Parts: sequence; C-alpha cells; structure tokens
Amino acid sequence: MGGTVTGPSEFRVDPDVDLRVPADRRELTAHPAAVLGVIAAGGVLGALARAGLQATFPHPPTGFPWATFGINVAGCLLIGALMAVLTARPAGPLVRPFLGVGVLGGFTTFSTYAVDAQRAVAAGSPGTALAYLAATLAGALLAVWAGDAVASRLLARAKVGAAR
Repeated sequence: MGGTVTGPSEFRVDPDVDLRVPADRRELTAHPAAVLGVIAAGGVLGALARAGLQATFPHPPTGFPWATFGINVAGCLLIGALMAVLTARPAGPLVRPFLGVGVLGGFTTFSTYAVDAQRAVAAGSPGTALAYLAATLAGALLAVWAGDAVASRLLARAKVGAAR
C-alpha cells in the first residue's frame, strides 16, 4: 500500500492555464514573476476603474446596486469577447494574464456583489437583494455567452473578408 506522492510536473502561476490547449501552454514560457507582475498591474487598473464607477454611481443600502451590476455584466461581456479573440488569434504569453486575470478580474467584483446583497437584506429589502442576485447571475452568464458569440462572429466575418 501507499506509494510515492508526486507534485505537479510543471510549476504554474495561473491555474486557469489549460495544458491541453496549445495556446495556453505558450503562457508557460513566461517567467512566473512576469506573469504575477502583469496580473498585479492589470488588477490595479481594473480595480481603479471599478472604484471610480462605484464612487460615481453610489446606491443606498435598500436600492439596487446598478453600478456593481453594470460592472459585473460589462466585465463578463469583455471576458467572453477576450477569450474568443485569444482563441482565434493567439497573442503573447502575458496578454491573457494581463487582460483577463488582471484587468477584468480586478474590474469585476463578485465579493461586492455578495456584500451588496447582504446589506440589502440587513436594511430590510430582501426582494431587492434576491432580484439583484438573480439578475447578476443571469446577466453575467448571458454576457459571457454574448461576448464570445459576437466576437467569434465578427472574427469569422473578418477572416472571410480578408480571404476575398
């Protein structure tokens, strides 16, 4: 019984890298410090953009948090489009970590989503909280799908146009 327990054969900084996808494997060529650096830089940019929007469009505890809802839906739309673009036109090994994990990961905020819902319930607006939870979940999923579908269609159209 028992045997030798071995760790992963490759050191990965980003667990989103799917080693079965050739484009993702190229990300392994980047130095881990570079990957962490671009994720951190992108995260700062995304978080600052989100903070600016939330400060511009504040909401009372009983109100629907439109700013956070819009940020999460827009971020999911952009993530869907980004993944379609990077699948069709692979880029450098730091592009996805910077834009996807960093900028858009810092921009979207599902922790604030949970806090906003909790505050609405605590303030006596469970209906608003429930509507917000459901609308964000549905909106985010539809936005990822729409971003991917629209970007894929536009890229296919551009490819056909370039071939003529």
